[in-house]
Amino acid sequence: MQTAYQNLPAPAKLNLFLHVVGRRADGYHLLESIFILIDLADSLDIELLESGEIRRTGDIVGDPEKDLCVRAAHLLQEHADCRLGARIHLRKRIPSGAGLGGGSSDAATTLIALNRLWNLGLCRQELIGLGAKLGADVPFFIFGESAFAQGIGEDLQAFEIPPSSWAIVMPDTPTGTAGIFADPNLTRDTKSLKIINLSELIRSNWPHLPGHNDLQPVVERRSADVRRALSFLGKEARMTGSGSAVFVHAPDKTRAAAMLKDLYQGATGYAADTVPVHPLHAWVSDHAC
Repeated sequence: MQTAYQNLPAPAKLNLFLHVVGRRADGYHLLESIFILIDLADSLDIELLESGEIRRTGDIVGDPEKDLCVRAAHLLQEHADCRLGARIHLRKRIPSGAGLGGGSSDAATTLIALNRLWNLGLCRQELIGLGAKLGADVPFFIFGESAFAQGIGEDLQAFEIPPSSWAIVMPDTPTGTAGIFADPNLTRDTKSLKIINLSELIRSNWPHLPGHNDLQPVVERRSADVRRALSFLGKEARMTGSGSAVFVHAPDKTRAAAMLKDLYQGATGYAADTVPVHPLHAWVSDHAC
């Protein structure tokens, strides 16, 4: 019986565009986006505890009630009526508040790993449903491949993206997602896209990206750091998620690194490749739930 896993990856994501197409009666915003995985990743060690305790160690150990890894583990325990526990040790490389999905990815890797470690046998769709209770980005990381996302992030369709590299600038100052979505100047009525039209746009215009990020004008007005990052990477640059990270396509990883060579103080650069499939994708069954 497996009792521990070491160095489990929790990769970051980019939103190639992010449209706000409406708002539900309960206040949740309806989104459309293309999500991709990149090779910047946190890593987790997860050890089985027979006691049923969920213990979090490593980087950024704060309030356990707010920690997404701890919340994910408790949610899975409750859903599966499981009395086993785990020690979850996290090593962070993805900065918080950057729009790269680090916390959501950590939660997804926790769900995937504990489903296997506890021998629960939940299928992908079940785990995606649990992930949606933790945050809008968690379902994508469990889905585990480039995707066109709709709704509040839970409606996912596989979407093919050409092999690609990216220069990413991550300002040291994070942004606050809730305040951005509450901003009265946020566009909430971008026209909805059809996936077949989007596929043609990608094929015919690559590497020029379709759409835009509806959150970006709001963040630009609020954040000089994001304005500076966008200016540094040039006119094709755009923000991922609610920021503060900004990215631009590069011909390859070497040239992405060269674009970041003279990066100013107050930000961190990363040359990334797209990861077509999550490293733990095969750990979850796609059988009908």
